[in-house]
Amino acid sequence: MNETVEDPVCKMAVPATSFATEYAGIHYAFCSAQCRQRFLENPHLYVGVPGHKAPAQQGKEVIKKRSLMLAESLDEAQAEQVKNALLEMMGVKEVCIEGSTMQIQYDLMQVDTEQIADQLALVGVQLGGGWTDRLKLAFINYLEECEVGSLEVSNKDCCH
Repeated sequence: MNETVEDPVCKMAVPATSFATEYAGIHYAFCSAQCRQRFLENPHLYVGVPGHKAPAQQGKEVIKKRSLMLAESLDEAQAEQVKNALLEMMGVKEVCIEGSTMQIQYDLMQVDTEQIADQLALVGVQLGGGWTDRLKLAFINYLEECEVGSLEVSNKDCCH
């Protein structure tokens, strides 16, 4: 079966069997585990409900800019490796590393802080020398999750 479908998170055409899942009796497929995870965490950000388009269906982006403070600066090669690893992620728009400060700009509709932290941990292992332990995250997961949750559409006509 060579059927392709649209990934509801990033809108890429993907094979119907790629990272497939069922939600509310409907089959969905994704380009990556990252997109599948984002969908499963807040499906109604991407598929809405009858009569109400989801924010993603309306083209909404939630651009965030977060800073990381490093205990010590990365050398040029390390900074390039970290930057490239982050920019490989869906939704990461920009990475700027200057001295001991790293700024990451990303679309919360496509990637979250936990996924970014996981990617930083992976690249930290590659860099070695205790780099991962020196990284101090300045992210605030709770506030982002509240913000994402408030964007979901629902069948409720009013809220109390």
